[in-house]
Amino acid sequence: MITKDEVFKYHLGGKIELGLLKELTGQKDLSMAYTPGVSMVTEAIEKDESLAYSLTAKGNLVAVVTDGTAVLGLGNVGAKASIPVMEGKAVLFKAFAGVDAWPVPLEKVSGENGRTDIDKFVDAVIKISGMYGGINLEDIAAPACFEIEDRLEETLDIPVFHDDQWGTAIITLAALKNYCVLAEKKMKDIKVVINGAGAAGLRIAEMIKKSGVLNCVLCDSKGVVNFEREDLNKYKKKHAVETSKKSLQEVFKGADVFIGVSVADCVTEEMVLSMAEYPAIFAMANPVPEIAPEKVARAMKDRKYIMATGRSDYPNQVNNVLGFPFIFRGALDVRASKITFGMKLAAAEALADLAKESEIPENVKKAYGRNFEFGPDYIIPTPFDTRIINWESKRVAEAAIRDKVAAITSLPEKYR
Repeated sequence: MITKDEVFKYHLGGKIELGLLKELTGQKDLSMAYTPGVSMVTEAIEKDESLAYSLTAKGNLVAVVTDGTAVLGLGNVGAKASIPVMEGKAVLFKAFAGVDAWPVPLEKVSGENGRTDIDKFVDAVIKISGMYGGINLEDIAAPACFEIEDRLEETLDIPVFHDDQWGTAIITLAALKNYCVLAEKKMKDIKVVINGAGAAGLRIAEMIKKSGVLNCVLCDSKGVVNFEREDLNKYKKKHAVETSKKSLQEVFKGADVFIGVSVADCVTEEMVLSMAEYPAIFAMANPVPEIAPEKVARAMKDRKYIMATGRSDYPNQVNNVLGFPFIFRGALDVRASKITFGMKLAAAEALADLAKESEIPENVKKAYGRNFEFGPDYIIPTPFDTRIINWESKRVAEAAIRDKVAAITSLPEKYR
């Protein structure tokens, strides 16, 4: 448990700062860092812009860009109020994968009704992109976030990744793969119910379908996303199903997997009991899940099941920090021009495979105060597992090379 005073003291002065990679102790250092020496480097980059990757910070620098319209579960708090979250993202980039990241909260990119002005946002990101090796989009309201990512991907020659869309989807897919291993079920045979049709829910549906799930029902605040509804945007229409069932409670019956990226306490014990044998409940609403693990345990009693949340104080935390730092690490290491679907799948597969490895590092056990063994309480790795770079980042880099979006086409024998 943490107190408000502790949190504010922790944030006093911010969480990030500018560090120097080179010494500046005398006249010679000054002459090389700035004028006249720096002019030689400037002229070289003018002739060959690719040198910016090796002669400046660009090759290891990511912009964390937001307009503050969908911050955490707080909503449209604005650019300035988003800064602590963007700083936090930068901390995770650096601490877990050695990637330098910097917050870029954009002011005045809202149009009518406080919604994101897509043209202004895209134009602003394009104008600042030259300094960065990648763009991490963050906390941008749907559906604008989809078009923003698509347009920036088409325009820029550096990786663009909206973590709210893809981060949760990648980690969820890894967890789903290992659920199928433990429950001895096949992806093509399971029924999955997703509650929440925002950025995360829609991309989860897309990823699991492309990975073999055939029976997937998506729900939003108005119920089942089906063909009868006339209020669906083009993104939801892609996942509409033919069914007479209209409520979340109805489609819960017989489901193998529930994936929640929605609101607290929208699932009851009775709904969980109506699921198929050996179900998985991924209740990932934060900070309060769709159903508390204690309630699931009470309802299931002696029945087998797997529980996951978005919280760190329960087993199986589905957390984006397992994704974005390591995905960008792999992309930057080969100077990828984009993050392909193949790279996203590679990240999910790497995490699923790593959880099945038997040798768990001592620092991981120490960080969580318990042992780990592949099973219902450990289906995905923890963020403090130092092996993730050698698994996830490396496979992402290899996928970039396979997908022909990498400027560097071979990795060192001993990666990172």
